[in-house]
Amino acid sequence: MDVANASALIVAGGSLPAGAAAAFAARRFSHTRKPPIWTMIAACLGLGLWAAYVMPPGLLLTASCVLGWTLLVLATVDMLALRLPDLLTLPLIAAGLVVSWFLPERDLLGHAIGAAVGLAAFWSIAMLYRAMRGQEGLGMGDMKLAAAAGAWLDWQALAFVVLLACAVGLVWVGIATMRRGRAALDERIPFGVALAFAIWIIWLYGLPEMFDPT
Repeated sequence: MDVANASALIVAGGSLPAGAAAAFAARRFSHTRKPPIWTMIAACLGLGLWAAYVMPPGLLLTASCVLGWTLLVLATVDMLALRLPDLLTLPLIAAGLVVSWFLPERDLLGHAIGAAVGLAAFWSIAMLYRAMRGQEGLGMGDMKLAAAAGAWLDWQALAFVVLLACAVGLVWVGIATMRRGRAALDERIPFGVALAFAIWIIWLYGLPEMFDPT
């Protein structure tokens, strides 16, 4: 089987069950009838094709699909219900540590440190925000997703993950403000969506040269 056929088999074979499972999980955790199953199947297929375009077939492509499909569910649930379930974030942390052992650098320690730093950094930000504003700014789900970012990408990537996620969050707020006015500034935003997007982009393409320590 050639490389193209192997990649197509991984993506096509996994997208249908992954999309159906993603739709079920998103509905289960958000307690709504959304999203439609066909939408999640199409999204899983799109993410799989995107990963296949960037990643070589084999373990890296399979891991990329699993990461992308899990991030899709988390982003969908966060958008619908403003929550990031432990049932998805905690296994994602463990999966990142396992996958790190099979990456070329085999830097399990660096990825474990990344998970710890991601959790600690977001916890510190949440506590500081609560002390300054007297209300919650980041949820525990965001902290655990940040830990997953460190587990998959290692500690050196965390700063750019946060930077990119904040940029996406600002765009989100800007669009919401244009649509609903200043009232949108008082609304909670699903920061997990921005964080998931940042993790996915950096997993596929790595850090920009100015941020790459190598």
